Amino acid sequence: MHSVDEDVLEWRVARKMIYGKAVLSVLFAVAAGFSPDPFGTLLAAVAAIGVGALAVRDVVAPVRLAVDGEGLTVVRGFAGRRRIAWDQVKRIRVDVVRRHGLRSELLEIDTGDDVHFLGKHELDAPCGEVAETLRTIHESR
Repeated sequence: MHSVDEDVLEWRVARKMIYGKAVLSVLFAVAAGFSPDPFGTLLAAVAAIGVGALAVRDVVAPVRLAVDGEGLTVVRGFAGRRRIAWDQVKRIRVDVVRRHGLRSELLEIDTGDDVHFLGKHELDAPCGEVAETLRTIHESR
């Protein structure tokens, strides 16, 4: 969590995730250049472009969630933003999924019309902590 000023809190993509995606994109591009198989070249090139696009999105729109006294702003689509007033927020919870011995969490912000999901790597913080902060601010409104 980063505080822009005393009235605004922000959660942004972890820098290590941005660097990791950029490095992975370069590795896929190198693999595409050295692959003797045309299908392997195509597959590696598509992976390089896809992971590279995700890295660019993280650089262009690093803040995934911003909160102030009036409401919150979430990233929507590739790098767009959606402003949500506090009175539009119906539920804030953490969705926990267990599969194949792994546990994953997503912060869920439900407005009744839309549900916004954010993971811990997008927030650079545990989803439970972010949910508790949002609930505290929401309940104080």
